Amino acid sequence: MFILTVAKQVYNPDKVAAVVKNHAENFIYNLKKRVKKLLRYTDRPPVIVCPYDAQVFGHWWFEGIDWLETVINELATDEDMVLISPEEYLTSFENGEKISLSFSSCGNGGYSGDWLNGSNDWIYRHIYSITDKMTELANRFPDEGGLKRRALNHAAREVLLAQASDWPFIMKSGIAAPFAARQVKDHVTSFLKIYNDLSGNSVDTEWLTTIEKKDSLFPDIDYHIFKG
Repeated sequence: MFILTVAKQVYNPDKVAAVVKNHAENFIYNLKKRVKKLLRYTDRPPVIVCPYDAQVFGHWWFEGIDWLETVINELATDEDMVLISPEEYLTSFENGEKISLSFSSCGNGGYSGDWLNGSNDWIYRHIYSITDKMTELANRFPDEGGLKRRALNHAAREVLLAQASDWPFIMKSGIAAPFAARQVKDHVTSFLKIYNDLSGNSVDTEWLTTIEKKDSLFPDIDYHIFKG
């Protein structure tokens, strides 16, 4: 037996697509209004930076990816605005004013309380430690191939997985906190095994193959990104 608590309608992709297009056009319209206002105060074309939390698109906002695609396509042919990276903008307009940004986040209160508090602060000494050790490995083994390279690449992968901001966030929320804590511990432990194996000039091939299948994110990772 099913009980409907609210009146719901069948999802209509065509209607949704029309709303997505409308929202994208409205977003661009308001960007242009902001640019027009900013032009009063600057001697160069203003730049608007739009950083987003990637999980918003598709996870919290089902149509978010379609909206972003529509915005990009619309701006690609727009005569008044152009898509540009921060690096390209700074290269085109040198001698810009430099400012120091205040620390802030998208978390509750605009600060770091969700990611650094009594429920999760214990993880950071371990994360900083393995990050330093990964830099050490990258410098100690500058040009490895074969099995050692696989081990070094996976060590880098485990560091990035341990650094994931979702783990402390989940611990703070209290929902599935033991799972998040276990994930951090597992990634740190896996990294340390590789570190110790490489320090002893040996690699546990069977274990490495198993853990590569278990934690297979970033298949093209290159451990040199940690080289100091």
